[in-house]
Amino acid sequence: MKAQSKLYFYLFLSFLLLVLLAIGSLNIGVYDFGGNSPFIILQKILAGSTDVSLSDRYVIWEVRSARIVMAVLVGSLLAVSGTSLQGMFKNPLATGDLIGLTSGATLLAAIAIVLGSYFKEYLPEAVQFSLVGISAFVGALLAMLLVYRISTSEGKTNVVMMLLSGVAITAIGFSITGFLIYIAKDEQLRDLTFWNMGSLAAATWTKNLILTVVLIVSYLILLPKGKALNAMMLGEKDAEHLGINVERLKKQIVLTTALMIGTCVAFSGTIGFVGLIAPYILRLLFKSNYVFILPLSAVLGSILLLSADTVSRSIVAPSELPIGILTALMGGPVFIAILIKFRKTL
Repeated sequence: MKAQSKLYFYLFLSFLLLVLLAIGSLNIGVYDFGGNSPFIILQKILAGSTDVSLSDRYVIWEVRSARIVMAVLVGSLLAVSGTSLQGMFKNPLATGDLIGLTSGATLLAAIAIVLGSYFKEYLPEAVQFSLVGISAFVGALLAMLLVYRISTSEGKTNVVMMLLSGVAITAIGFSITGFLIYIAKDEQLRDLTFWNMGSLAAATWTKNLILTVVLIVSYLILLPKGKALNAMMLGEKDAEHLGINVERLKKQIVLTTALMIGTCVAFSGTIGFVGLIAPYILRLLFKSNYVFILPLSAVLGSILLLSADTVSRSIVAPSELPIGILTALMGGPVFIAILIKFRKTL
């Protein structure tokens, strides 16, 4: 089987699994539809039927469907961002949450939530509307630039420095966020708790539209970079000899991953380890071939986060377990496994 045909085959299987999981997730919940199938109700809504009660329509369309779509989008964005960073740094530990990007995005989002009222009125109206999202993107970008500057010397990235600088940025971010929590008002405190634990409960179709635009733009830039990232595995000088514009590739990955992580943090809070788990699983099957790993991570990330979200809202129903707790529980063992595997090279 040719490589491209093989990729399409695996993508088809992954999409099929994702669709089946989405249908199953749609049917899970404590709301009683009076014996009707949630999937049939969704079909009626999409067909424009008026034979659906307002409460059924709200639960299926505004709550469950919007949440499922957000889980698919956020999971995909986090997985691809993690895979791209790992390819750029040439290390399986380089993910947004481990090297401080998520912390940077969370910190500036927290500043916008708690202190935004003091300066929001001086900003343009369009910026006021999306202040938290813009702040999260800027925070992720600044954290990415700082980590890259600290850990890279003469074109080579020191893995230990990368991880330590990520730990330092995360510690600083959490300490300042802790101070903001201390001075926050009750309403702001609830929002900050949401960011720190991660949740998809605030999913809306407007947010999903923005995430979709970010996903399309980001994937048009990143998904064709599989061969370039494969060349990067040989070393930056070898990649340049193969015709890869290394500096341009780095800038594209830095800016795009900051946009992806910042948007995800703005809408769903801190959800860690998705960008670590998805590429790790795919490497077990495809080694470090980014032609396969990049597009497949986009689907596998969706599968992982949708699975975690389905469990989070059903395991302690009718309450909800913060999804960040589950992803951290899944990602911790994977992180340890990677450390053990690469302990002689780190």
